[in-house]
Amino acid sequence: MLVDSHCHLDFPELAEDLAGALAAMRAAGVGGALCAGVALEDFPRVLALAEAHGHILATVGVHPETTGAREATVDELVRLAAHPRVVGIGETGLDYYWHKDAPEWQRERFRVHIRAARQAGKPLVVHNRDATADVLRALEEENAGEVGGVLHCFTESWDVARRALDLGFYISISGIVTFRNAGVVKEVARRVPLDRLLVETDSPYLAPAPFRGKRNQPAYVRYVAEEIAALRGAPFEAVAAATTENFFRLFSLDPSEFPSHEK
Repeated sequence: MLVDSHCHLDFPELAEDLAGALAAMRAAGVGGALCAGVALEDFPRVLALAEAHGHILATVGVHPETTGAREATVDELVRLAAHPRVVGIGETGLDYYWHKDAPEWQRERFRVHIRAARQAGKPLVVHNRDATADVLRALEEENAGEVGGVLHCFTESWDVARRALDLGFYISISGIVTFRNAGVVKEVARRVPLDRLLVETDSPYLAPAPFRGKRNQPAYVRYVAEEIAALRGAPFEAVAAATTENFFRLFSLDPSEFPSHEK
C-alpha cells in the first residue's frame, strides 16, 4: 500500500470528479491520502472530505501564498485541529517566490502555525519556496522540533535536508523527482534515511512523468515511489512499505484502524 502524504482533493480540478480520483487511487494501490488545508474559508470542504471518506485525512492551516484570507490565531488552529480527522497543522511556511519582498506578515503567520502545532501536539506540514534560511530559522527559534512535521514537496539541497532531519522533520518527495533535470531532488531522494521519507503528489499540480504538464492526482504517487526505488536500487515494495509506515508514525495513526480504501 501507498499513501499520498500531500494533495488537494478539494480543489476544483479533482473535486469535479472525486469518484474517479478515488477509484484511480484504489486501482493504483494508493490506500490513503492527506488533504492539506490552505485557507480557513475553505477548511470546511477539506474536513467534509475527511469525514466522508475513511482513508482521507485533513490538516488545517493558511498557505503562505494566500492573501486576502482571514488570518488564523493560535487558539483557532488548536480548536480546529482537535477534530479527530485533522492530523496536522498546515499547509504553512514561507514563499518568497510569489512574495519577493518577504513580508513580515508571512513570517508571523508561519510562527503562529508553529505555536499552534506545539500547543495542539500535532505535526507541521511545511511549504518552502525560495525562503530556506527563514524557514529553518523560524522552526529552530520556535522549537518546532517538539512536534516535528514534514517539509513537503522538497526541492532543496541535501545540506538543507540534513538540517531538517536534525530538527526531527521528515522529507516528502513529489513528482518533481521524475523530471530529467531534477538532479538535486534525485540526490536527496537517494540519501534521506528510508525511515524519514514520505511520498506525495501535491495534486492537482506537479504531475510526474509520463504525465508532466497534465492534471495530477493521488494515484500518481506510485510513479514517485517507483522513481525513488530505482534511484536507491531498492525494491518498490520496500519503499512503499517504509513511506506508508512513516506516514502512520508521523501523524500518530494506528494502521489497524486505517482502511486501505473504501469498499
